[in-house]
Amino acid sequence: MEIVPAIDLKDGRCVRLYQGDFQQVTVYSDDPVAVAQRWVEQGAPRLHLVDLDGARSGRPVHTDIIRTIVQSVGAPVQLGGGLRSYEAVERALALGVQRVVLGTAAIQDPDLLARLVQQFGDAIAVAIDARNGMAATAGWTETAAISAVDLLERVATLGVRRVIYTDILRDGTLSEPNVAATRALVRPGGPAIIASGGISTIAHLRRLAAVGVEGAIVGRALYTGDLSLREALAAFQ
Repeated sequence: MEIVPAIDLKDGRCVRLYQGDFQQVTVYSDDPVAVAQRWVEQGAPRLHLVDLDGARSGRPVHTDIIRTIVQSVGAPVQLGGGLRSYEAVERALALGVQRVVLGTAAIQDPDLLARLVQQFGDAIAVAIDARNGMAATAGWTETAAISAVDLLERVATLGVRRVIYTDILRDGTLSEPNVAATRALVRPGGPAIIASGGISTIAHLRRLAAVGVEGAIVGRALYTGDLSLREALAAFQ
């Protein structure tokens, strides 16, 4: 199982939100590039970047920071937040990002998603961010009329081969991941699942590995020191 540090960008800084709430922000660094370099130096196999301002505004905001991170680290980068058009995705990939993650666009514009998957294949992933089982959009500020399970089935039919699943009510809480909801998305022949939200111990990671996820994204626990990236990586080598 791949363990991926998260770097969330807001106002040019590295932050974490509590349950996706833009009013509950903790700033962990004014230098996101240095944070990215630190995680890669500790062995991160990839980085998960989220342009929070982009997610809320509907267009990428932190392009310069993202470009600098991509150019300064030796690990692949996946990026989400505000990627809601073909041009935005194309520009993100041109920055050197290996994988882009679509959330709102995957729900609101399935034709766009299908076109992107056909054009870019594995470089396209979908974020399924759920609150009480229902998918959320617009930087998690709105709830869509589709469940996480139904959304998974829809994007799978469009050829999506990788889904990042986040339980919003667990995200940033250090409580525990929603293993049951994650397990419901893992199925033979279906998209690979990357789990996110509430992960704070190696035991949590082991429970997720046991249900068959491809990877796990860890955020706040790495910044608070509740979880050591080096120790977590060693546990799964």
